[in-house]
Amino acid sequence: MDETALIRAACAGDLEAFNRLVMFYQDMVYNQAYRMMGDEDAAADATQDAFISAYRNLRAYRGGSFRAWLLKIVTNACYDEIRRRARRPTVSLEPLDEDGEEVESPRWLADPADGPEDSLEQAELGYAIQHCLDNMSLEFRTVVILVDVQGFDYSEAAQIIRKPIGTVKSRLARGRLRMRECLQGFWELLPAAFRLKIESEA
Repeated sequence: MDETALIRAACAGDLEAFNRLVMFYQDMVYNQAYRMMGDEDAAADATQDAFISAYRNLRAYRGGSFRAWLLKIVTNACYDEIRRRARRPTVSLEPLDEDGEEVESPRWLADPADGPEDSLEQAELGYAIQHCLDNMSLEFRTVVILVDVQGFDYSEAAQIIRKPIGTVKSRLARGRLRMRECLQGFWELLPAAFRLKIESEA
């Protein structure tokens, strides 16, 4: 895919070129939204909103990593939705965590794109990871997802959340610590390789 040519054509009004960019990046954008929101419908809405916003603001794209630019848009869309929900709380029977955030019911899932043929082990690990992400404060969750799930480096993550690299490193360290502490509660569900990894990083 010639990304530069597609972006140039999309900026000139070529909807087909933009649709090709959407097809290429939609899984990545959806996965970012899903990991942040912890809800499939909300992630789908945030993904749609992000691509609509990206299309409307293509002329504002000034080069650099197009992937990071898209992730910044969807991350902001998730922030907006999370803040909107906080302003309009609903009565829920679900418990609240220490930050006052609603704790979602456990969901047996790994990557949203995974199919039914995936092993139980993968599903159990996905459940544990998503549960721990759901119960992490938003600023830590965002950085952990960007770096450890999406694979961005510190500089790219800093660009996306508009914070200094030092802030990214600090939040990532604290987020990883919370992940390790949380995953201890799912010890029996974790594959042996992940148990060894947690023990080596402890």
